[in-house]
Amino acid sequence: MVVVSEGYKFIAAALILAVILGIFAHPYAAIPFVVLACYFAYFFRSPAREIVQNASHILSPADGTVTEIAPVGIDDFVGEPCNKIVIFMSVFNVHVNRSPINGEIKLQKYYCGRFRPAYKDEVGFVNEHHLIGIDRGDLRITVKQIAGILARRIVSWVTLDDHLGQGDIYGMIRFGSCLEIVMPERAEILVQKGEKVQGGKTVLGRIESE
Repeated sequence: MVVVSEGYKFIAAALILAVILGIFAHPYAAIPFVVLACYFAYFFRSPAREIVQNASHILSPADGTVTEIAPVGIDDFVGEPCNKIVIFMSVFNVHVNRSPINGEIKLQKYYCGRFRPAYKDEVGFVNEHHLIGIDRGDLRITVKQIAGILARRIVSWVTLDDHLGQGDIYGMIRFGSCLEIVMPERAEILVQKGEKVQGGKTVLGRIESE
């Protein structure tokens, strides 16, 4: 199992505290911090996944549960009527985020904001979030990483004009959060509210290449 570099400091801190308490207090005092280190390794995991490349498919950018599917009108970046799909990630889900399509990042914005619970309807507007717009020529989508009450750090490893392959990892959100993808209305939605999805594996939408 691969652990992303973002998690090393958390794992190391927990293990250092375990050693200190085990030596200077009592061996049993170290147990909670060993368990915490194991959880950090689990949380920051990035399991290898075989990504099936398909230009007609819009893949899920995250693991989690679909909590909302709704029309959003004409999106400024996408330039046509769109639907949005919101995916809630619990603290037990894989938290690395993957690109739903091939394309270049032509929009990137970071918004400071509040840290309300990620399941609240309005968090995409009021909470801290990071937005990227991906353009592959015949298709544009946006993906928004949204911070939650525990997720106080949005991590992005990409910048404007970077090229992302379908299923490529581009960032993560630390500790419980949600992610919102906006895609053209002409894309057939293949998931339902309440459905469990996997990043880079589950097909959220299908659209015919022009």
